[in-house]
Amino acid sequence: MSSKDKKKVSLPEELTSGYGQTQTEMLAVQHKQESLFIGIPKEITLQEKRVALVPSGVANLTSRGHRVLVETGAGIQSNFTDHSFSEQGGEIAYSAQEVYEKAKVILKVAPPTLEEIEMMQPGTVLISPLQLPTISADYLFRLKNKRIIALAMEYMQDEEGSFPIVRIMSEMAGISAVQTAAELLSTTTGGPGVLLGGVSGVPSAKVVILGGGVVAEFATRAALGMGAEVRIFDDNIHKLMRLQNSVGRQLYTSAMNPHYLRQELLSAEVAIGAIHAEHGRTPVVVSEDMVRSMRPGSVIIDVSIDQGGCFATSDLTTLEKPTFRKHDVIHYCVPNLASRVGRTASIAVNNILVPLLMRADGARSFEHFILRHAGLRHGVYTFRGCLTNPYLGKRFDMRCTDIDLLMTSGL
Repeated sequence: MSSKDKKKVSLPEELTSGYGQTQTEMLAVQHKQESLFIGIPKEITLQEKRVALVPSGVANLTSRGHRVLVETGAGIQSNFTDHSFSEQGGEIAYSAQEVYEKAKVILKVAPPTLEEIEMMQPGTVLISPLQLPTISADYLFRLKNKRIIALAMEYMQDEEGSFPIVRIMSEMAGISAVQTAAELLSTTTGGPGVLLGGVSGVPSAKVVILGGGVVAEFATRAALGMGAEVRIFDDNIHKLMRLQNSVGRQLYTSAMNPHYLRQELLSAEVAIGAIHAEHGRTPVVVSEDMVRSMRPGSVIIDVSIDQGGCFATSDLTTLEKPTFRKHDVIHYCVPNLASRVGRTASIAVNNILVPLLMRADGARSFEHFILRHAGLRHGVYTFRGCLTNPYLGKRFDMRCTDIDLLMTSGL
């Protein structure tokens, strides 16, 4: 068939009528960015000595247009003065009431009390630890009633899926746990008078560590550095392999076998609980009967106490009265163990929170910022009057709603 015989295909007029004509210009609609108004109240519970932001962090935030309101004396226990905060752009409030009434984002390193929750404004964003032993149904009801958007620091994840606050606090807790155990073994604190590392002709003390995570790694380093024997238990064999590679030497490791665990606890001077639960309560892996069989005067350091503890005999204690004896075993169950080194811990928390808050630039609201970051949503446990943490819902028999469903339907 020749080209002359080919018929032209006619296109509908609606497809060609606008060709070559000037089109209406569509301008991008830029949403107004929201500056954060951050409040730092003075901690009043658990002899807390940390502060959520340090002056250098305040300087970074205020330079980006955010406001930071610091209650007077909030940094004193960490050796940061009011003057150092104000010199870096922070505003000083002379009462906790002023901080809670004005600030839209509250940062705390200890859970708020019921009285502090009552001072918060409806819709406030609260970033603080969620210490499960101190949580009550009334506590959650108050947060829901105020429509508080509450994020638990220890459950917030970064882009890699790890828990940055937990990791940095765990590093300090691991080192502090061994240092504390060494002190408690001395006779001046009522211990049996055992030197953790031993000396020539005298065997070293044995340290049993439950868990193979970051706390365990740094506790192992500290204990080995003092010359102690170390036994590590964890059901995650990959964690045990990683820990050995990180420490750089062959270690005694075992799965969480009750028979082997009991055998090692019988002759241990120190047992450190270093198990972290991604959701809810830490499992109890040491029964009361196992504790009863431990040596008189031996020491338990339950670093997992902020998630309920992994020893059946553990009960929450404070830095003011950090220990108690049960079955003649010294128990140390302080949830804010890193608070013993308040200045270092404050700088560490600041280094996690400030980059996080800086990334909120460009968001229309903090809720939209949470919507864009799955790691932050992982830490949310109450959102606009709804409970979003399944473990808390089951524990207190409360209705729980998925956070993703709430955010996508409400934003």
